[in-house]
Order: sequence, then C-alpha cells, then structure tokens
Amino acid sequence: MNSFGRVFRVQIFGESHGPAVGITLDGVRASIPVAAGDFEPDLARRRPGAAGTTTRVEADVPQFLSGVYNGFTTGAPLTILFSNQNTRSEDYEALRHMPRPGHADFVMQQKWAGFNDPRGGGHTSGRLTTALVAAGVVAKKMIPDLQVHARLTEAGGTTDIEAALQQAIEQQDSIGGIVQCTLSGVPIGLGSPFFDSLESTIAHLVFSIPAIKGIAFGAGFDAARMTGSIHNDAIVDADGTTRTNHAGGINGGVSNGNTIVFDVAVKPTSSTPKAQESWNHQEGKVTPLAVRGRHDLCIALRVPVVVEAVAAIALADAQAVG
Repeated sequence: MNSFGRVFRVQIFGESHGPAVGITLDGVRASIPVAAGDFEPDLARRRPGAAGTTTRVEADVPQFLSGVYNGFTTGAPLTILFSNQNTRSEDYEALRHMPRPGHADFVMQQKWAGFNDPRGGGHTSGRLTTALVAAGVVAKKMIPDLQVHARLTEAGGTTDIEAALQQAIEQQDSIGGIVQCTLSGVPIGLGSPFFDSLESTIAHLVFSIPAIKGIAFGAGFDAARMTGSIHNDAIVDADGTTRTNHAGGINGGVSNGNTIVFDVAVKPTSSTPKAQESWNHQEGKVTPLAVRGRHDLCIALRVPVVVEAVAAIALADAQAVG
C-alpha cells in the first residue's frame, strides 16, 4: 500500500497538512556518507518559486530519525522527516462537502468512509513527493555510476514552455506536460522477464507520483507504426551497444547496457482556478465550485526531479535483487 521494494524498500508516510511527511528506507547498506546538504540540490529543484508554481514554500530541511551515525548510514532502517510549517488548512473546509473534479477527494472519502484527512489532499498530495526525492538521493548513492537526468520537454501541448506558462497564467487554468528521463551507466542484466521486468518496476514507481497518466519507453507508441527491421536496434559491438535505441535500453524486461529512455505524461493540476462545478453533498445537487488554496498551474515544472528519484529507487532495488 505505502511501501515498495524487495531489498531496497521504501515506506512513505504523512499528509500535506499533518505535522510532517517522510520516508523510511530499509536495505540501505552501511558506510554511505549522508548529510543534510546532500539533499538540498534535488530538493531545491522540486521546491516551488518559479512562475506557474504554488506560493506554498517549505524549508524542507531533512531530519534523520534513524539509520545515520556520525554522518554515515548504519545499515539500520533510515528514516527521514520533513516538517510541514507553511499550511493554510482553512482553504480546504469547503472540500469536505464538495470534492474537486479530477482529484482524489471523492474516492478517498468513499474508501476511508470520511475518516481521511482532506486538507491539501491529505496523503494523496504532491507534498509527499518531497519524501520521494529524499529517497532518490539515497538511491543514487547506492549506484555511484548511475547518471539520471529528467527534463520537461513539453507543456500545454507545445515545446515553447515559457509561452505555455504565460498563457496558463493569463487564462488562469492549469496545464500538463511531458517529462523525458534518461538513465546511463546502468549495468546489463537488471530486471527479469514478466512480472519483474525493469519497465514494470520503473512504471510502478512512476505512477506513484501524483498526476502521472502515462509512460512510454524508447519509441513508445510509435513502435506500433514501425516495421521490425526499423524498430530493431542493431548491435554494433561485443558490449551490446546498439545503433539506435528504439527499445529504450531494455529488452525482455532486462537492461541491455544502453541508455534507458522513457517519457512521462503529467496531467493538468486538478485544483485549477478556473470556475468549475461539482456534486455538493450538503445541498444534494451540483453547485459551482471555486477552488481556494495555493496550487501549481503547471505541476509538471516540478516533476522532473521526482521522476529521477523514483527511477533511481527502481534501479537500486533491481540491483539489490540481482
């Protein structure tokens, strides 16, 4: 439910407006140097502040509750906590009776019989991606040769991201985007056929990121429009280097030593300022809905570093499993 992994295991916890969010990592080998400053570069990339992002800014200073001694991991479970200090829970009072269209408000209320925390999306909030980013920092330390990079390649249906953001701001409506991730330095042989294919493992974690609606490896859906002779990646040396990379670095569910490439579809933020309607439980009918609170017009801007993190987590576990 809230945990993932066989050997490198992650367990996420917290709510958007609760005291804190955090992650517990098991299977972290001893002797890895860990300091709060190691996390800042990635946390800063996730942090809002640019045009089109929320005005809610948290300090996000990692607190190590266990698994670190004298600046090194001990081999025991590593628990990292991030305090929530900049909350405005009153903005969400109306949502107790009117679930936001496109959001998890309605299904969480039904699933947990109304006992869920609705403030800021509760446990389903993008706020918890702070913990995923922290886990990714540790995962990258587990695979020192790994180079992972993700970037926003499209927003609002165009590669002119700045223009798309400006239009979203003018129209006061949210937009989605496409994030591309590449992983190099991945050894041959990670993953297994069928249920533990490397694509399955990465996709499983990618879909744990709120707002993700699709993932495609290599040529993705374009592969369906190719012939086999074009889609096949010709092997050009004894190391398995291929002339093209339509497979996205994975064959038969196993890494082939080439760069792993995948694209991720990020939906528009559900909490859009645009006027909407929703079912009003108090009045027993559909009524106008004005979403209050501080929300991103384009959450895709802050997704790349989270995608990097979950990809690193998937590879760290796959490497540990063997």
